[in-house]
Amino acid sequence: MKRNIYLDFGYLILLASSFGAVFTLGAYVAPVVFHTDSLLVGMLIDHYNSGIIMGEIFRRFSYWIYFLAFAVVIYEAMMYKTGQRDTIAMITAFVVVATSLLFSAVYVPTILTMQSLGAEATQSDTFENIHIASEIDFKILAVTLLVLFVRRLMLLRTI
Repeated sequence: MKRNIYLDFGYLILLASSFGAVFTLGAYVAPVVFHTDSLLVGMLIDHYNSGIIMGEIFRRFSYWIYFLAFAVVIYEAMMYKTGQRDTIAMITAFVVVATSLLFSAVYVPTILTMQSLGAEATQSDTFENIHIASEIDFKILAVTLLVLFVRRLMLLRTI
């Protein structure tokens, strides 16, 4: 069966750009948003308002994450159906989809709901635990996106 190299290339670009976005949001955007005291002169954004800004960024980014999860399911299902099965790719694809949906459908809405209850709700242990879990989920997403990208790139060489 003839492979569509444009589909493969597009999928690799999607994985790489998603990894780049996850990395950028986690490593650059969040630290800047939450540490405005070192950047702004004469104006300080408190932690609660920084969280509101970051929450809106993640709410918008969730649309991309939903698209990513959908594309991974479609592409990997096509690879499975055509007999191009790989255990590592399938496992990492499953983890990418699971962590994507967990982040976008569970953590972001929960955090935004708690933020809408006011600053007191964000001071609770529940909020802190959900926030830590969402950070761990985001890191797992980044690692599995990178692994899936590398594995699919390696598999292209063998065809």
